[in-house]
Amino acid sequence: MAIASQYDSKKVEDKWYNYWMENKYFHSEVDEREPYTIVIPPPNVTGVLHMGHMLNNTIQDVLVRRARLKGFNACWVPGTDHASIATEAKVVAKLKAEGIDKNDLSREEFLQHAWDWTHKHGGIILEQLKKLGASCDWDRTKFTMDENMSASVIKVFVDLYEKGLIYRGYRMVNWDPVAKTTLSDEEVIHIEKQGNLYYLNYKIEGSDDVLTIATTRPETILGDTAICINPNDERFTHLKGKKAIVPICNRVIPIIEDEYVDVEFGTGCLKVTPAHDENDKMLGDKHNLEVIDILNDDASLNAHGMHYEGKDRFQARKEIVEELKEMGVLTKTEEHINKVGTSERTGAVIEPKLSDQWFLKMKDLAKPAIDAVVGDEINLVPDKFLNTYKHWMENVRDWNISRQLLWGQQIPAYFYGSGKEDFVVAETAEEALEKARRKTGNPELKTEELIQDKDALDTWFSSWLWPMSVFNGILEPENEEIKYYYPTNDLVTAPEILFFWVARMIMAGYEYRGERPFKNVYLTGIVRDKQRRKMSKSLGNSPDPLGLIEQYGADGVRVGMLLSSPAGNDLMFEEDLCKQGSAFSNKIWNAFRLVKGWEISEKAEQPETAKIAIDWYTSRFRKTLIEIEDHYSKYRMSDALMSTYKLIWDDYCSWFLEMVKPAYGQPIDAKTYKAVIEILEDNLKILHPFMPFVTEEIWQEITKRTPSEALIVARWPGLKEFNEDIISEFALASEVVAGIRKIRKEKNISFKNTIDLMVMNNEKASELFDPVILKMGNINAFSYVDKQVEGALSFRVKSNEYFIPIAGSIDVDAEIEKLQEELKYNEGFLKSVDKKLSNERFVNNAPEKVVAIEKAKKADAEAKIEAIKASLKSLR
Repeated sequence: MAIASQYDSKKVEDKWYNYWMENKYFHSEVDEREPYTIVIPPPNVTGVLHMGHMLNNTIQDVLVRRARLKGFNACWVPGTDHASIATEAKVVAKLKAEGIDKNDLSREEFLQHAWDWTHKHGGIILEQLKKLGASCDWDRTKFTMDENMSASVIKVFVDLYEKGLIYRGYRMVNWDPVAKTTLSDEEVIHIEKQGNLYYLNYKIEGSDDVLTIATTRPETILGDTAICINPNDERFTHLKGKKAIVPICNRVIPIIEDEYVDVEFGTGCLKVTPAHDENDKMLGDKHNLEVIDILNDDASLNAHGMHYEGKDRFQARKEIVEELKEMGVLTKTEEHINKVGTSERTGAVIEPKLSDQWFLKMKDLAKPAIDAVVGDEINLVPDKFLNTYKHWMENVRDWNISRQLLWGQQIPAYFYGSGKEDFVVAETAEEALEKARRKTGNPELKTEELIQDKDALDTWFSSWLWPMSVFNGILEPENEEIKYYYPTNDLVTAPEILFFWVARMIMAGYEYRGERPFKNVYLTGIVRDKQRRKMSKSLGNSPDPLGLIEQYGADGVRVGMLLSSPAGNDLMFEEDLCKQGSAFSNKIWNAFRLVKGWEISEKAEQPETAKIAIDWYTSRFRKTLIEIEDHYSKYRMSDALMSTYKLIWDDYCSWFLEMVKPAYGQPIDAKTYKAVIEILEDNLKILHPFMPFVTEEIWQEITKRTPSEALIVARWPGLKEFNEDIISEFALASEVVAGIRKIRKEKNISFKNTIDLMVMNNEKASELFDPVILKMGNINAFSYVDKQVEGALSFRVKSNEYFIPIAGSIDVDAEIEKLQEELKYNEGFLKSVDKKLSNERFVNNAPEKVVAIEKAKKADAEAKIEAIKASLKSLR
């Protein structure tokens, strides 16, 4: 069957992905081989493929395909995260569009809608990953709300509660008024925003005196329960023991003293609003202050907001400012930049809120996780993230794990009374009933008298178990798979979830298996555009990944992503990189077509040029393979790809194939052809992790293969010794060939015409590559001389001089005239540079770098003048 004249990625990609799936190459089972395991960072079940996913999953696929080729039992576990806040928001929006209010539904009814949504939209991103070539073990696909995954989460919650690590507390939390749920500290993004600082006068009870406070949130004055001064601040000694009157609501509040107040900050008088600021809450607890919450769950003002009740907090702020102005209370307003906490999921401005929530103590869990990363058990790549990790873990706060949501694992706490401690924690309602009966001493207590906590667990509380739960290691800690596949090898993820997910997985791993969950954490950079902006739909600067694959092929896009992706550094993505990747696919394909187009002769002798070429390329390949392995060991994917790219594009396509190519119309000898195919197959093996489709297509076109002989399960080349001398000798020979080609081009000497070549071998260079120079330069006669050749064109390679006699090849008079023009120009240029360098003022005052550049120009001009004079001398 004829080989297609052009590489068609659309036909090839579907064909081979289906073939790989049919033959179960991606699937892994426990066997005698050493395992290589990666668990996918589970994308949101409602998500679609974006450029960050493309980068992350391309890197994972490169690692897992290479491991498969190296003989490991490679297992890449895919899956999705139920993404409680994001998914619930989408379901609520869908219901709203249908005229249904979430609050009118029972939990069971809402969850049915959520599952319907998940079944319809969930997993789209996993299907899209297949277009990229992701070789995941799809039979193992997990979802964080799968029955056994949820059971693992509940089991861990109960265990941690019984260990005293999970507790219920009335604490200040981060409240998202859009999602109407709490958030952990890590889910709050602090953004610098322009705002105002309002200076307000509070009257002192029983006098005409006032004190001034400064606040960025004037609406919260309605929740003030004290004014605080520093006892050492002499400015306010007259206020000690007095009371102030809160404007608008006219509440009389105490003036308290505490050294917490910074005398240098603001006015020195601090309004204390315990319900709406964490630091104020601590002061309130210390001084037994009243707590007045002025906000509803949606951040509108409640009854404490008086005539602003029902109004949004920001609208109320505007109106309160106007009222304070009218009252003469607002004395001045200043522009003020401060960091505002916003929800990572909804973008809403976070409100501090006092609430009964569930928390997980983190200090004890963090210690082994710190030791593992600071030591050498777990590697962060690049290690620049180590100090950030260490600092965060050493200062970790208790994790707020409860969410006021329906979509997620429901907290397994069952209440049987109205008291704060009237609850039990159990994996099932039946176990809860038994515990409640024992705790209350009431054997008649019934299941219907127990009320399960309505809150769900934070999404990350399920995904922190991911490397264990995907192998059922929580429910069955001694099962065959968890013991074989765990700990996993590499984790590839983004730095922004280093604490959300990575650190917590490490904690869970040591808590539940006593060992690390993975050996290496490869932290990718952010995909940015040419202006260094993060790619996003909102900015309109992010291309559609599937559109890129459609245009450039999956291999082209994979290469484009990795060509500019140094570990841990941001990727400056340009579509031209995908074009370059696509061009590489075509280059490989055309090189293969060239080889397959040769006629093979069993009788022909192997030319010396072919033997030399094979020996050279074999050593070049072996040396490059060592470089590639080193790059892989350091997770320098971009460098590993670039070494592979240069080897195949430059050394193989541009040099090796030209060296072994038979003369026009002549066959290639069978021995050389066999070696060329073996070399091609080794090239395909090392290229396969980066470009799986084009490599499998060529591999299968070379000869008929059985499924067990497919490239995806071939054997990675082993490291072997190489000949450094032959590599160095070729480097010189290639420069000679390049010099010959340059002269041919400049002098319009057709390559079809043979020329003579003579060399003064000052370098004492080996003659090994002389036959190659003869062939690739189309040299008629190649000789060694001990002096310059008159009437010849010349060029240098290191200290060697090469001469090409020009009699009959060029117009000597025209060449002399041209060289004289060049000489005149370069002498004039040298004169101008000399003038500048002889100017002491310039040399003494100009930056060293500028002077060095001028000196380099002088040396370059002098070398050119010398070469031109030598050429003129040889022509006369």
